[in-house]
Amino acid sequence: MSGKDQADALVEQVVAAHDRHSPLSIVGSGSKAFYGHATPGETLSVTGHTGIVNHEPTELVLTARAGTPLAEIEAALAEQGQQLPFEPPHFSGLGTLGGAIAAGLAGPARPYAGSVRDMVLGLRLINGQGELMRFGGEVMKNVAGYDVARLNVGALGTLGVITEVSLKVLPAPASTATLALEIPASECHPRTEAWLRSGRPVSAVAHDGERLYLRLSGTTSAVADAVSDIGGEPLPESTARAFWQSLRDQTHPFFDPSAEPLWLLSLPPGADLTPFGTPSLIEWAGQQLWVRERADAHAIREAATAAGGSATLFRGELPNVSVFHPLDAVKMRLHQSLKAAFDPRGILNAGRLYPMLEAA
Repeated sequence: MSGKDQADALVEQVVAAHDRHSPLSIVGSGSKAFYGHATPGETLSVTGHTGIVNHEPTELVLTARAGTPLAEIEAALAEQGQQLPFEPPHFSGLGTLGGAIAAGLAGPARPYAGSVRDMVLGLRLINGQGELMRFGGEVMKNVAGYDVARLNVGALGTLGVITEVSLKVLPAPASTATLALEIPASECHPRTEAWLRSGRPVSAVAHDGERLYLRLSGTTSAVADAVSDIGGEPLPESTARAFWQSLRDQTHPFFDPSAEPLWLLSLPPGADLTPFGTPSLIEWAGQQLWVRERADAHAIREAATAAGGSATLFRGELPNVSVFHPLDAVKMRLHQSLKAAFDPRGILNAGRLYPMLEAA
């Protein structure tokens, strides 16, 4: 397999930083530098730690180093008719595997194919004391001890430097089609539930404020039958692919960076979306809502909490507003305990998630 193993050099840098009590800022391609709070300290780059270590197409398992570009991984999988089912965002085409796992962000297929966490089988990481550790393995049935591998999904490098990841992959669908339907946003959830109950191969649902977009993926006969039954306007393949990628990578006009701030609301199925106002863009049939709102962060978070969800300030900054939804007392203690166990001197991505809890 191609690539270069720089694990020893990364360990040395972490050990030296630990001994000096000096913070480190873990960096891959930098495609998600906007996400989370800024981190202090010397840069620890994993971009040179690359390569697909193992790919067993018949076992649906792939292992690669953290700096490996997502594009390289997806190309290798495509040669075997396989894919990363959670559709991780590339953001300017620069995303890496380690960044995808650390951020835990998934694309349009997430509610129907599974989350990033669902697909992680195991990983290697360097903790804050410079110890190279391995958790999990390369099989789905791995139940011994705590699931530390999946614990690192979404931790943004605050628990360790991810060096290698083993993932479950899935076969690519034989057929895919996208329909545009003149359906109001309020119908996203009930229509999706009806399609799923009737066995339609739904793989993505979004609403841009004007039309609902439905992607169907599966066998050729199942997709064709669903297209015939549901109706709407079938989009050309190239147009459909570009649309879903624009949502995945936030190149859709709604995500214009000059219009910051951008809020991400994670909501339970069937949540009432009216309290969150407009402009908004709906994904995951209403479970993921993107909102432009500068006026009242407190009101947004209160509404999200009341709905049983959370609100993240995904892009942009607001005075005295935390990026991530505030933790309750129990979650705060768990967060602090985990940080202390993996990174006792608080040198790894200090403050990237919660500055007051993670600062060195």
